[in-house]
Amino acid sequence: MKHQDGYLKGVRDTNIYYQYWLPEKDPKAILLIAHGLAEHSGRYMNLVNHLVPSGYAVYGIDHIGHGKSDGKRAYVERFQDYTETLKNYFDMIQEWQPNKSIFLIGHSMGGLISAAYLLNHQDETSGAVLSGPSIKVPDNISKAVIFVGKMLSIIIPGAGLVRLDSDGLSRDSSVVEAYVNDPLVYTGKATARLGAELIKAMQNVTLQAANINLPIMIAQGSDDKLVDPGGAQLLYDLIGSKDKTIKIYNGLYHEIFNEPEHEQVLNDVTTWIDSHLGDV
Repeated sequence: MKHQDGYLKGVRDTNIYYQYWLPEKDPKAILLIAHGLAEHSGRYMNLVNHLVPSGYAVYGIDHIGHGKSDGKRAYVERFQDYTETLKNYFDMIQEWQPNKSIFLIGHSMGGLISAAYLLNHQDETSGAVLSGPSIKVPDNISKAVIFVGKMLSIIIPGAGLVRLDSDGLSRDSSVVEAYVNDPLVYTGKATARLGAELIKAMQNVTLQAANINLPIMIAQGSDDKLVDPGGAQLLYDLIGSKDKTIKIYNGLYHEIFNEPEHEQVLNDVTTWIDSHLGDV
């Protein structure tokens, strides 16, 4: 496979890192990854190594404030900074790969970003796979913390509020160790502004989810400790798509693409995308 990377201009003149992997032959479709909170596009090599040999081109972007991109870590002025930058990259991909179907693959916060993106741009998109989408506020975050976060997002928007528990990523200890030692992963606390923007985005997506009508697959680990697993079923129930699939993987943690059973998960994803190539 062939790997390329570079930078594009995002909102507020930020430099946004992107990379992509191409198969040896002309790709049968494009997969665009939207990664999760605090991580980066380089953590999806299981997906890349599975799907590129299957004939797909995989494109990834580091969201603003993440990975190799500019911006304060785990901070965003407004949630639309994510979706607008994703749109910039999407348009670039369309220029590079004209007349190719583009499927979104969004994980965790990237699942929320993807869902919000689809509310405005689904007509250009052939389908979406959302993994452990961050749709509901986890039960372990109290209403008091949410209230304080909203106040701090106005008064001290850069204040740290909540830190992700890396042990909840995967049952594979090597995945957790690699995450903790990855210099491109942010292991500090997510900021108050980001938290407030995420909650607003969750509310917006759930209110408008009925307007999403393209083919969609939602995949969720039943023992996810980082997002509320019920969010996957909630989104599935709310979206207006006639062609929708949900798969709950029993016992799997948050990063289903990095669990010991990831080959089965990726086989399911590949089968689903393969089955929708003729729809576009």
